[in-house]
Amino acid sequence: MYPHLRDETRWVTPEVLAHQARARGGAPFVTMVDGDTLTYAQAEADAARVAGFLADLGVKPGDTVAVLLPNGLDFVRLWLGLGRLGAVMVALNLDLKGAFLEHQLQNCAAALAVTTAPLAERFTEIAPRLTALKTLITVGDGAKAEPFQGVAFDGWRGADPYDGPLPLAGDTACIMYTSGTTGPSKGVLMPHGHGFMFGLGSIDNYAMTQADRFYICLPLFHANALYMQLFATMIAGASAVLRERFSASAWIDDIRRYGCTVTNSLGAITAFVVATPPRPDDRDHTLRVVGAAPNPAATEIEMRERFGIPDVLSLYGMTEVNIPLYGELGVARPGTCGRLYDRYFKVEVRDPVTDVPVPTGSIGEIMVRPKAAFGFMTGYHRMPEKTVEAWRNLWFHTGDAGFVDDEGYFHFVDRIKDCIRRRGENVSSYEVETTIARLDGVAEVAAFAVPSGLKDQEDEIMLAVVPMPGARIAPDAIAGHAAKELPRYAQPRFIEIVEALPKTPTAKVQKAKLRERGVTGATWDRQKTGS
Repeated sequence: MYPHLRDETRWVTPEVLAHQARARGGAPFVTMVDGDTLTYAQAEADAARVAGFLADLGVKPGDTVAVLLPNGLDFVRLWLGLGRLGAVMVALNLDLKGAFLEHQLQNCAAALAVTTAPLAERFTEIAPRLTALKTLITVGDGAKAEPFQGVAFDGWRGADPYDGPLPLAGDTACIMYTSGTTGPSKGVLMPHGHGFMFGLGSIDNYAMTQADRFYICLPLFHANALYMQLFATMIAGASAVLRERFSASAWIDDIRRYGCTVTNSLGAITAFVVATPPRPDDRDHTLRVVGAAPNPAATEIEMRERFGIPDVLSLYGMTEVNIPLYGELGVARPGTCGRLYDRYFKVEVRDPVTDVPVPTGSIGEIMVRPKAAFGFMTGYHRMPEKTVEAWRNLWFHTGDAGFVDDEGYFHFVDRIKDCIRRRGENVSSYEVETTIARLDGVAEVAAFAVPSGLKDQEDEIMLAVVPMPGARIAPDAIAGHAAKELPRYAQPRFIEIVEALPKTPTAKVQKAKLRERGVTGATWDRQKTGS
C-alpha cells in the first residue's frame, strides 16, 4: 500500500508509481485479457521514456495532449508518461467524431493528439475546422496524418527517460469532458489529487489490499475506470485485469479465469450482465465486491442472489465532484445511493432555487463540498462563468434531485438539468441539437429523453424536428446525418417531424411537454428500420 494515503501533498501520480516500482518491482500491475502484462517496474520505466518522447516533440509541463485510444497498455503508458512529464492528458471518448470531436479539440487547444491508425481519419476529416492541432501521433502503421505532422508512437521506445521535476498534487493531470445541459460539453480540470481521491475512495470503501485484483472492462477515458479502478490498483499495490471493451457474455468468465476480486459497473452494464442466460457455474468465482452507478434495486438483488457476490455497493458521484457517496460493505440497501464518505466530503440536499437546506426526507438538489485539498475539480477549462455557476454559494450544484432518509442514506430521484443519460454517458441535448440544426432543411430541433424501457432506467434520445418552410426532410436523412456527426451514444432512436415546438412566452422550448407527449404513432423508430 502506498504509505502516504493521508498526506494530501503526496497525492501525485508519478510519485505513487515510483514507490510501487521500488516496493513491488516485478509484480504485475496491468494484464490485458488475452494479452501482455505490464509490471510496476516496467510501467515506471516506460512512463519515463514516454515522457522523454513527448518532451522531445516539444510538450512541456502544463501542456494539453489529446488522447483518443482504446483500452490497452499504450493508453496506460500515455497516462503515466504524461503524468511523469507534468503535462495534461485530455481523455477523449472513443466514440467522438465530427462536431463533438471538433468542440473538445478546440476547447482544450491541444497542439498534439495521440490516436490509432484506424481512428486518425476522424481528425483529418475535421482538419479544416481545427486551429490548434498540429501533430498527430498514431499507434500502429498505415495512418494518413495529412495535413498534420505525422509521428509514430512507437518512437517512445528509443527515447531518453525524462528526469525533470515531479508535478504537484494541485497541478492539472487530466481534462475529461462532461456534457453540458444548456451549452457545449465542459472540460473538467482534474488535478493529481482529484484522481488520487477517486482511487482512495475505492480503497477505503471496498477495503482493498495488495492482494486484490481489479477487473476493468469500462473505458479508461472515464474517471471510473482510470481513477476509481486503475489508480486505486496502483495506490494499493494490487493488480488489474484490463479488457479492451466490455462484453456481457465474457464478464463472469474473465473474472473467474483471472481470479478477480473487485470490479465496477456503470450505466447499463449490470443490466446487460444479468440479462445473460443463467449458468450452473455463475457462483464459481472469487469476486467479493462490485461498485455500481447507478444501482437499481432489482439488478443489485439479482447480482447478489444469482452470482453470489457478497457486496454490491451503490456509488454516487460525478467527474467534477469525485465519489462522495458509497454503499457499505456488509449492508444491503437496494435502491439507495449509499451514505456520505464523510472523511473527505460534505453532501447536503438543498432547495435548487434558494440553496437553503431542506428537511430530511424532502426532495431537493444534491450539493457537494470537498474536505481534501485538490480532491475536487478545480474548474471547467476556459469556461470560468460555468465554474462560478456550478459553485454558487460555495456548494457544487449537481443538478440531481434527491433526498436523504433518517438513516443517512441518499436517494436519487431525477435529474433537474436537461441532460439525457444513455449507454452510461451523459448526453448534452444542446450539442445534439446544434449538430442536427446544421442539416439543410432543419428550422428548429429539440432533443429530449424518453424512457428506454430497460431495467437500467436509462434514456433513449428523441428528436422533435421542425422543417424550414417549404422543405421536405425525412427522418432517415436526419438519422444519417446524426450517424455521421454524433457518437453512437448520442444518436437518436426516435425522430418526429412536427409543425412547431411548444414554447414559453419568452420563447424557451418547453421540453417537459415534449417528454410528456413522448413517442406517438407518427414517430420514426430507428430500431424498427434496422438501421
